[in-house]
Amino acid sequence: MPTQSRGKESPQARGRELARMGRELFQEIGSVKGAAVELMNRHPDIPSLQAHRYACGLSQDQAAVRYNEVTGHQTSLGGTSINAWETWARARGGAGSPPSFSSLLILATAYSSGPLGVASEDISPGDLVAEAYERLAPEDQLSLKSFTAANSFPEPPELRPVPERRPFAVGRQMVDTSDNPIGPDFSLTAPTVEFGNPEICLYSLPNPRPGQLLNLTWASFGHGLERLIQQIKNVGRRVDVDACFGINEAGLVMATFLASAQFGRCPIGYLRCNKSRDFITLDRSSTYPDLPEAPTIVLCDFEVKHADVVGFITGEIRQRYPGAEIYFAVFGAMTKERNLEVASFDDLTGAGIMRAAAFKAVFIAATMSPPGIEPPLELR
Repeated sequence: MPTQSRGKESPQARGRELARMGRELFQEIGSVKGAAVELMNRHPDIPSLQAHRYACGLSQDQAAVRYNEVTGHQTSLGGTSINAWETWARARGGAGSPPSFSSLLILATAYSSGPLGVASEDISPGDLVAEAYERLAPEDQLSLKSFTAANSFPEPPELRPVPERRPFAVGRQMVDTSDNPIGPDFSLTAPTVEFGNPEICLYSLPNPRPGQLLNLTWASFGHGLERLIQQIKNVGRRVDVDACFGINEAGLVMATFLASAQFGRCPIGYLRCNKSRDFITLDRSSTYPDLPEAPTIVLCDFEVKHADVVGFITGEIRQRYPGAEIYFAVFGAMTKERNLEVASFDDLTGAGIMRAAAFKAVFIAATMSPPGIEPPLELR
């Protein structure tokens, strides 16, 4: 159960307490990554970058000293830089500054030695920015992705896909889409239309390589689309749609399939997002079909994490199409905790974002863990 800090406790006192707790968790679990994850479970406001420091029991100044030791004292980093990076990881409004890929490599090495500086744990730079990956500079995202691919490990045998495709089945045992193993089906109560069926049946996407993006295959992608179609059909009433809109290329593929398979080849819109750190703009190449007054729209996105992309997009759609009723279909929704089979819609990191968007109904194919999932052929 998450613990809450006392309202009058100073940031410095809370930092010391969290560092003490991190050291104790490391001693109990024997892993910096494990202690960091448990610390984030208890304190959801702490980003992964900061949690790993606390798991080593270090102050910001001590972390800076450890950083300089890793570089052989060729750097003279101070605690203010550590603070700026953690502020960036924690904030959503442009505060602080992001660490570079090279800095993440050094920090990962620094924290891998644990509280006493003698441990030897495999910590990836991706572990440190699991929830903030999308907010890194594009060149650092590419560097991190290349590093992860070059340092990947074989899949555990129990999660290795089998060559023969088997249809999924509702139940508690693991099933397979021929390439990506998926978890068991479970039900979730999601926002829905008035007098509609709020229960959606989705599944989890366990990641055999924690801290790395889970690359989906076309078979898995199609499986998720089939799940979304099932949810739409079982919402409790006929959903007549005037258009399907896709957010970026992966969302556009989803919108194309749904429009063709479920909505009688309705018009398709395309919303291309340009991200610049914490800012989002719509590219001029976005397309908006001519629609009737107060149209019904299905908005498709590949994944929902922390960033309020869908809130920005729905605001733009409602401005362009006054009175629009918007349904939201998303392939993967990130969870707050390690358990992907969540019991409540509010256990999703993007729950508040989706509720604030006031969608007519929400459809979700699967849940996922940080840092997220990658669509086939790296569709953006």
